[in-house]
Amino acid sequence: MLKLKIVSPEKVEFDGEVKQVIVPGTSGQFEILNNHAPIISTLQKGKVVYDGRELEILGGFVEVQKNTVSLCVEKSE
Repeated sequence: MLKLKIVSPEKVEFDGEVKQVIVPGTSGQFEILNNHAPIISTLQKGKVVYDGRELEILGGFVEVQKNTVSLCVEKSE
């Protein structure tokens, strides 16, 4: 399982465990699974998908390290 935390300027959007996360990276969409290599990437406008949920974003950053995924995003209204 992955520990996922999604933070926007307004609030913590999600904080919990998930099986996978799909994010809209600036070089293309990519999936994060358990034991993913450490990475820091910028995000572009699109959907963050995690365990059947979706969050529309305008952009942001993602950091993956030791099965912890941290997203700092600007939400789409």
